[in-house]
Amino acid sequence: MEQDLKSSHVEARSGNAANVVHGGQVTDADLLKAGVDEIREDNVANVDLAAVLGPNKPKAWGKGHRKLYAMCVLVYLCSTMNGYDGSLMGSINSVPTYLEYFDLPQNGAASTGIIFSIFQIGQMAGALFIWLADWRGRRLSIFIGTCGVVVGTIVTSTAKDIPTFVGGRFLLSFFATLAATAAPLYLIEIAPPLYRGTLAGSYNTLYYMGSILATFTVYGTNLHLKGDIVWRLPLWLQMVCPGIVAMFIWFLPESPRWLIGKERFDEARAIIVEYHANGDATHPIVNLEMTEMAESMQNAGMMTWKTTFDIRNLFNTRARRYRLALCIAFSWFGQFSGNNIASYYLPLLVESVGITNTNTQLLLNAIYALAGWIFASSGARFHDVFGRRKMLMGSTLGMAICLSIVAGTAAGYVHNPDNKAMSAASIAFIYIFGCVFAFAFTSMQPIYPGEVCDNIQRAKGMGVFQLTGGAAGFLNTFVAPIALKNIGYWFYVFFVFWDLLEFAVIYLFFVETKGRTLEELQEVFEAPNPRKASTATTRIRRARVQDEEGNEKDVVIR
Repeated sequence: MEQDLKSSHVEARSGNAANVVHGGQVTDADLLKAGVDEIREDNVANVDLAAVLGPNKPKAWGKGHRKLYAMCVLVYLCSTMNGYDGSLMGSINSVPTYLEYFDLPQNGAASTGIIFSIFQIGQMAGALFIWLADWRGRRLSIFIGTCGVVVGTIVTSTAKDIPTFVGGRFLLSFFATLAATAAPLYLIEIAPPLYRGTLAGSYNTLYYMGSILATFTVYGTNLHLKGDIVWRLPLWLQMVCPGIVAMFIWFLPESPRWLIGKERFDEARAIIVEYHANGDATHPIVNLEMTEMAESMQNAGMMTWKTTFDIRNLFNTRARRYRLALCIAFSWFGQFSGNNIASYYLPLLVESVGITNTNTQLLLNAIYALAGWIFASSGARFHDVFGRRKMLMGSTLGMAICLSIVAGTAAGYVHNPDNKAMSAASIAFIYIFGCVFAFAFTSMQPIYPGEVCDNIQRAKGMGVFQLTGGAAGFLNTFVAPIALKNIGYWFYVFFVFWDLLEFAVIYLFFVETKGRTLEELQEVFEAPNPRKASTATTRIRRARVQDEEGNEKDVVIR
């Protein structure tokens, strides 16, 4: 027994992934006799990952990780495009010179709705071309998408009439979808498993950065400038972030999973060594990830032009049908929880409770975006602490509570317009609602669907995600101003019950992805009850040992 333990001890020093002592006959007394300094128990989602990370977890701020973070920051800028557009249109829709130039109504009728909703139409059209990310790689989709956004920006910024303006917005959305779908794919596939929720989840928090830039730009131009430049300058600035991405994206490496799918194993290994193991080619995380990725691709079929265009691998097994259902459900929830009403129509909402000054409306819109960014950024980290399911369930319940209070206070103001306390409370809980949504949903919106799809299915699944999100967003943006005008606070009541339905669906069916590599989720989805399998943990014992040089390391015993 002592010899077996010493053998495990040597393997831990060498960095071999086989540093797990098997067999239920190993007792604590045996371990202590063999020179183990400390024994403790933990619950983990996956024993293999815990084993390779325990002895020598790569430093979070090692050289390779720092390079990875810098690369991710560039890709994050793709997320600013949708945030910028959403808040830009919501803001300039309250600017009198914009409404007068295009002869638009003040209260958001159908003509205003089509200007907003054409973005969702372009999103759905762009989603049909996500196969490009499988065919030629994630970086090319990002490059073409960001370049196309620059072209669309030029069209909208110089538009002289509504048809040209709407056409430019279609181009913006179409190409933004190519980039904004490939970007989270890239981040999910290049992020280390231990920090995937934080690193990839931070992507969508930059939605709020785009929103902040747009809202404060419109607020500033409306305050200090006169004429058409008040709304045309913010339109021109829409090209800045995508332009930066287009210039630098080719300096980044390709997704290692895409490279393995194309049988370019050496390139993929070099990326894992550099960015996951901080340059240590002997670290066990390298072999574990390479083995899992290669086996996953070989079992599913390597990427070829046939698999690129074959949509059957979206749903040709029970596990994939479950994965796709989660992808569709979460996409709809992310756009249809009441959040788009606030982001696009906050000026109309605050006007409905007595705030009519344009500058005040724009400032409130800008503060809403800033608060959302703070909560979304912090929430991205907590997904790796508490897990996806707990965060999402807590958020949906919190949103239902907030919207019920908004409905009640808005009703109180409608029946008694002199009651300013009701007006203030309604606005306050609109803000709280936005923060609750941002804390759990914003960071996971494009990430969770990518996590639950397998390597072959992922790009097409994200295309379905965009199609579904575009359909939900189209319904929201086209119907919302009409519903707000005709049924008022009852529109909030509808979303109260809808959010409670979302809570039930998440509780019953959503799987937990925290603490597993993407490939390890296959075992979860093959289980009779994937949700139950995903929340099950394995109790392991960790032994702290000393190597011959006196360095302390963890060894996992199961």
